[in-house]
Amino acid sequence: MIKILLAEDQNMLRGALTTLLNMETDFNVMKEVSDGREALDFLQTHKPHIALLDIEMPTLTGLDVLKWMREKEMDTKVIILTTFSKRHYIKEALSHRVDGYLLKDTPSTELANYIREVVNNHKQVITPSIMNQFLFEEQHNPLSKREVALLQHVEKGMTTKQIAEALYLSQGTIRNYLSEILQKLEKQNRTEAAFYARNKGWLD
Repeated sequence: MIKILLAEDQNMLRGALTTLLNMETDFNVMKEVSDGREALDFLQTHKPHIALLDIEMPTLTGLDVLKWMREKEMDTKVIILTTFSKRHYIKEALSHRVDGYLLKDTPSTELANYIREVVNNHKQVITPSIMNQFLFEEQHNPLSKREVALLQHVEKGMTTKQIAEALYLSQGTIRNYLSEILQKLEKQNRTEAAFYARNKGWLD
């Protein structure tokens, strides 16, 4: 019997997932919680085979819980189950050796099979579309090193003059770089471009 902890802050979704998972003859949802702190408290006294964690929850995120579990070297497997395919979330989850990263629209039969793959066969499972997107973006950063440095300064709220001084370039050159960046990323302004590039993981 695979013992499961489910952490999801949306009540209806949590209830539906619990019902669907408990319909599997080899699954037992030991505990369902609505936030990261409850999940962490439960894990301090119980040892489920696997924890299904949402990312954006009150008090602690699923990634916070994952990090804590890895620091404690717990045997419990972890699947992030989320609506977010943002690259920086995926990258952080992978850096903490997540066992699975799946989208919430994964069909229940597939989710059940993924859980078995992780627990019984010790495999890492990631929604194929997410992995393809991650690998594509990893390999296709359109920004040059100079453009990355420039956007990192934009993130700090620096003016064109301040960026020019920091990079030892003229203000005209900085404006040309910014124009090129906006064209590449198809964004309207520098702040939007920096935010977009950060979410893509291109400014790491």
